[in-house]
This record gives sequence, C-alpha cells and structure tokens, in this order.
Amino acid sequence: MSKKYFGTDGIRGTANREPMTAITALRVGKAAGRQFLRGSHRHKVVIGKDTRLSGYMLEPALTAGFISVGMDVVLVGPLPTPAVAMLTRTLRADLGVMISASHNPFEDNGIKLFGPDGYKLSDDVEREIERKMDGDLSEGRAAPAALGRAMRLADAPGRYIEHVKNTIPERRTLDGLKVVVDCANGAAYKVAPTVLAELGADVIAIGVDPDGMNINKECGSTYPMRMQEEVVRHGADVGIALDGDADRLVMADEAGRVIDGDQLMAVIAESWQREGRLKGGGIVATVMSNLGFERYLQGIGLSMHRTQVGDRYVVEHMVAEGYNLGGEQSGHIVLTDYCTTGDALVAALQALAVFADQAQPVSRAARFFEPLPQLLRNVRFHGGAPLEDAEVQRTVEAARLRLGDGGRVLVRNSGTEPLIRVMVEGLDEALVAAVAEDIAGAVERAGAAT
Repeated sequence: MSKKYFGTDGIRGTANREPMTAITALRVGKAAGRQFLRGSHRHKVVIGKDTRLSGYMLEPALTAGFISVGMDVVLVGPLPTPAVAMLTRTLRADLGVMISASHNPFEDNGIKLFGPDGYKLSDDVEREIERKMDGDLSEGRAAPAALGRAMRLADAPGRYIEHVKNTIPERRTLDGLKVVVDCANGAAYKVAPTVLAELGADVIAIGVDPDGMNINKECGSTYPMRMQEEVVRHGADVGIALDGDADRLVMADEAGRVIDGDQLMAVIAESWQREGRLKGGGIVATVMSNLGFERYLQGIGLSMHRTQVGDRYVVEHMVAEGYNLGGEQSGHIVLTDYCTTGDALVAALQALAVFADQAQPVSRAARFFEPLPQLLRNVRFHGGAPLEDAEVQRTVEAARLRLGDGGRVLVRNSGTEPLIRVMVEGLDEALVAAVAEDIAGAVERAGAAT
C-alpha cells in the first residue's frame, strides 16, 4: 500500500506549501507522539534541524504537537541528521525528528523520524502515523497537568563531536593532512571543521556561512566543483563536500578529481577486510552502485548485496544480515559499528584515516577500481505517471536489448522530488550516452503529454 505523506526519506516538499506547512507539522507531532507513547514513563523527543529559513516555522509547530500529547521536547538546533539519531539513543528518547530536505534547495524542507533505537521508521510505522494524522487529532490530548515541556540542549554539538572523533582509534590522527571541507552552508557548518581540526588536520572550511537561504546553493556534495577548485587552489591533500544535513558526502583527491560513494566504500571495505573488521563477507549497496565496484569486490573475495534506492533499505538489510558497511553511490555511507544512519563525517574519518597512513597521494590511495561508463539523467515532470507510458516502456526494453549482458538500465521515480531518474551503464560509453538520451526523450514526451 502506497503512503500519502512519507517518501523514501521522510516527508518532503516546498516550504509553506502542503505538506510542508506548520499545520501539517503540528499534525505530525501529534500523530507521531501518540504512536510512540508507550508505558508510564516521562516521554521524550529530540528535534534537530538544518539551516533553512523554514526551520523556524516547522520546529515550533512540531514542538507544539508533541507537547500537546504529553511528550517533553529536547531542541538541539542545527545539527547533522546522524547527530539527531545518535542523541535519540544516548538521551534514551522515545523518538527523534530531523527537520531537513537534505540536498534539496532552501525552498524545500522535510521531516525525518527516528525510533528510540536511532533507526529510521519502517514503512508500516509510517503508514500508522499517516493514519493518525488523517484521523481525529483530539484523541490523545494530554490533560493540562500532563502537557510536555521544551528545553534546549546546549552541549548537543559537543556530544556529537566527541562521538565522531571516537570512531577512529586514539593513536590515529590527521596530522599532516591539509583538508578542504565544504559544509554546504548546512547543518554541519560548525561541527565538521571542529572535528577535523581537533584531530590535527590543517582545515580550509567553506560553505560555513548559512543565511537561511544559501544551503546547498552552488556548494556541497551536489555541487562539488567549488570544493574541487579550492583543493587545487590551496594545494590540499583531499577535499570533503557534505550535503545540507551531512548524511552524505563526496570527496576529491589532490588533483580535484571526485571520489564518489562507491570508491569510498571500496577504500573502507579494503581497509576493514585487511584489519579483520568487515562483517558479513561483503557490503550492502543499492541498484545504483557501479558494476565495476561489484567486480572489484568479487576480485578480493567479497560480495555485494543490492537493495532498492534509499539508505533506509540499505540499513534494514545490513541489520538483518549482519553487515557493518553499506551505502549508496551518492555518498550515503552507513557504518553500523558507529551509526544507525548515513553519517558523512564518520565515513569521511574512516577514509581519511586510511589516507593519513598511506605514503602516497590520495589519487592513488582512493582508486581501487575503474568504473564502467555510467550516465545519470534526471527528467522533471509535472503530473501523470510517465513510467506507465507505453512509449517509455518500449524505449527502456529496446535499450536493455542494445546493451546486452554487459549493461544495465534503471528508470525510477525519485522518492524526494518530482523527477524521473534514468541510469544507464555499459561497456561502450557512446552507446550508454545514446541509450540514456533515448530514454530521457521518451520520458520528457510522456511528461509533456500529461
């Protein structure tokens, strides 16, 4: 059964337009609060946010909803999504909430929910919250004396900084590494440079001047060009670019060449396998990960299990099957020894620790495989269901036949934006480009016809 509000990563939309309105946020607070009222203890919810202007609207609305059903609210202000997940666990809270639209522009915002274990909610729990949101919200109102209270946790950033630093051994430092970090004017604009500096790196920080409207604007992991340029300009050893809520990253070597999530997972997998730390005999990735990566893993005796797109599905399989490394090509990397969701800073530190130990440039230390030619196209649509169009389906099937056994085609709806995402991969770069263009054109025509 499809969901009405929740997508692949919480509820998301344009700020002050449904479903990202104060009224809907109030309903989420009431419904999610009721969902997690269990037992007679004093219930608690942790709420964090990124730097978007609309966070000032959504935070108090969510707070009012939770307080109205008797939940105490702990406000932690701008912090990365994984920090909220971590604090939910360490504060023994019943629920965690992150207000963010991740890599989207500032006009958008979103609401992500975490259970008391710090993991994102299952589809079934999200459907139950939706049912409550559309039901009678007068149910569950707390008596006047049982209303919740709100407080701010002043040392939340410090708690997260120490947690991140403790994910690498004390003997390892980043001394001697010059690092450019682009914080996307987002949630990690204070904590990320602090972590790197306290571990000994020479830090050049950019994207650390949020004004409420410049989050992800020509910066961050979805626009790594600025980070790449700064690496070259400063003669840095490595660059790090985070997204708006710091749960994904891309990196760059000393020449400014991008290192994506697949290459970073390869770095960590090889290191952890060598040290006897890798669990499950492989990693968990999504259908988007490059076939060259999969072949590399097979060559060193490791497996790759693929899930549908979305780090929550990666995490679910990791937990169920006992893996401790997984993630997405886009840079969501999950290390379940330390985190319950993607954490860009923790993943970056694992890679940086490897680079710091290597007596060679990052361009050599971070290139474990040659990716197959892969092309990604995003096609925006304004209504209808382009993937159900007969021409689109014929074009996709024809593309698969042309690529044969040496290629892959994946065409899917984005779970966070009104986009059709087209991925084509194969041995012949020219053929990959032609096939991707054919499919994108068919999707555009189908979208224009609706």
